[in-house]
Amino acid sequence: MKLGILKENHFSRVAIVPGSAKKLQNLGFELVIEMSAGQNSGFTDIMYRDAGFEVVERSQVFEKADVLVNIGPLQDNELSKLRQKSVYISMFAPYQNENVVPQLSKYNVNFMSMDMIPRTTIAQSMDVLSSMASLAGYKAVLQAANHYNNMFPMMMTAAGTIPPTKVMVLGAGVAGLQAIATAKRLGAVVEAFDTRAAAKEEVKSLGATFVEVEGASDDKGAGGYAVQQTEEYLQKQRKLVQEKALKSNIIIATAQVRGRKAPVLISEDTVENLKPGSVIVDLAASTGGNCAYTENNKTIVKNGVTIIGNSDLADELPGVASTLYSNNVINFLQVLIKDGAVVLNEENDIIKSVLISKAN
Repeated sequence: MKLGILKENHFSRVAIVPGSAKKLQNLGFELVIEMSAGQNSGFTDIMYRDAGFEVVERSQVFEKADVLVNIGPLQDNELSKLRQKSVYISMFAPYQNENVVPQLSKYNVNFMSMDMIPRTTIAQSMDVLSSMASLAGYKAVLQAANHYNNMFPMMMTAAGTIPPTKVMVLGAGVAGLQAIATAKRLGAVVEAFDTRAAAKEEVKSLGATFVEVEGASDDKGAGGYAVQQTEEYLQKQRKLVQEKALKSNIIIATAQVRGRKAPVLISEDTVENLKPGSVIVDLAASTGGNCAYTENNKTIVKNGVTIIGNSDLADELPGVASTLYSNNVINFLQVLIKDGAVVLNEENDIIKSVLISKAN
């Protein structure tokens, strides 16, 4: 059985790193990878060959692979090259695009979407979204620091005292918590919002102030995700966000609701009243953004405020991001592969969640 890895069309990352070879071979795989697939992540073809990979042309990966793994889904012209009844593992984001599953169903291939891993204790080691979100939260703060016209920590000098930067984090999920931790390490004073009751203690444990808006909808059955809130609640939230934002220098926005447009928490009016030189990093940009002015994959300036719209900051850390993705995939494959063969056990909650389209 052969596992194939392709060079990504739109990412710097690679799906499997050389250090993962031994575990994959122990599962019964022979390993095939496209030439230069890991080049942008710091993994050379020589490193892959030394680890036991066969390095080939892209067309040969399609011809050989029984299981194909990558990060960004292929276009239709390449999906048709997949072997019949093979397994293709990627990140299809069916919650964001309802047309994905109908489009995939016309191919006689088992499609598995890593972003559908359930957020349960047993599946934590496979949770790609959490792995990438943690890196994005870290990188978001560094991006903000690079664009900000002051420094983060308080400093006492002979020329005077420099006050600490005030950072506000919207959404205290994995990305938000990592942003809080990073901003605190850099010496900032941090406040955080989240609709989830469970986030309060986590925020406080990192040394940040939790800003709570009363009346949030119950989120106990949401599997760790935020849930859609009432318009009345959102109005109260926007009012309090604006009040706190006007005192902040940096805003890291991470609030998203799975399968829905991101809530707009930072209005045009808020942006226009922020201090000149302030920075907003919007990690919810791909689903509309938490800031009314956010443009996905663009950095813009409004009224002296820099707004960075980027939902994939993990790709700017391609070495570690590739390693974490590779580990997530291997942990999933250890569930999927039994005695050297793919076993589509749909009674297993993890496989059932990830298998979004099944071969005939």
